[in-house]
Formats: sequence, C-alpha cells, structure tokens
Amino acid sequence: MIRIVTFTERYRQDFIRLNTEWIQTYFRLEESDRRTFAQIDDYILRPGGQIFIALNEEDAAVGCCALIPHHGDAPEEAWHELAKMAVTPSAQGQGAGRKLGEALIAYARSHGVRLLRLEGNTHLAASIALYRKLGFREVPLHGQAYDRCDILMEMELT
Repeated sequence: MIRIVTFTERYRQDFIRLNTEWIQTYFRLEESDRRTFAQIDDYILRPGGQIFIALNEEDAAVGCCALIPHHGDAPEEAWHELAKMAVTPSAQGQGAGRKLGEALIAYARSHGVRLLRLEGNTHLAASIALYRKLGFREVPLHGQAYDRCDILMEMELT
C-alpha cells in the first residue's frame, strides 16, 4: 500500500537519497542536480512548488517527485515542471510512480497551473509509458537542463 504525502523537513534527506540513487543507477549526477539538492527551498518550495513523497506500509519513503515553477517574463509564459521523480528499485512496479504523478497533477490543477512539462530519457521506457498514461505528450526538445534528457513532454491542464 503506497500513500503520498507532501514535503516536510522530515523528508529532505529522503528526497536527496532517492534522487541520487535513481540518477546514479542510470546516469551520473550533474551539477544542476547538486544545485537542486543544495537549494531545495530556494529552487522548489519558496517559489511556489511542492515535493511529493511516496510512503510504503512501514512509512518509509520509497519514491518522490517535485513540482517546480518556472516563471516567464509574462504570466502567460509561466509553466511548471514535473521533476526529480524517483522510485527505489524495491518499490518499482507497485504503482508509486503513477500515484506520485497523479498527486502532482491534482495538486497542480488545484493551484491553477496551466502547463506542465517534464524532461526525460527514452531509454527509460517504463517512465515514458507512465508519463503518456498520465496524459503527457511529446513536444520538440530545446535547451534541456540535463545532458541525460532526450525527450520533452508536456500536458495542458484545464
């Protein structure tokens, strides 16, 4: 049984641990990852974002993702990013990623977010399939934040 909670200080190290584990399993930590982990409050939370944590039956953090705001020069240029989604290997296949994505999307809708984007990697077929099931569609990739990203997806919220 997986349940989703929002960020409290209690989960800071879990967020970093889960992401570091996921990134190092498939890729390598990049400078932008290190900056995000060092500035969670300034980069994600204070600007109006949120972090979601997946807990198992023992209340251990087994997954996470972040909603990161990106403010454009004008209000109509603003968008939010689904980022830093990670599920520990022992919890994969139990629906944690889907529940995290659904919680993030519901939260975004309830907070007036109009556009969600995410950067991914097509070698991780299960994650791309999940994003498509959640309603994301592929759009042209330009100026990605991470070397590991080779696909940009977005979802318009109404």
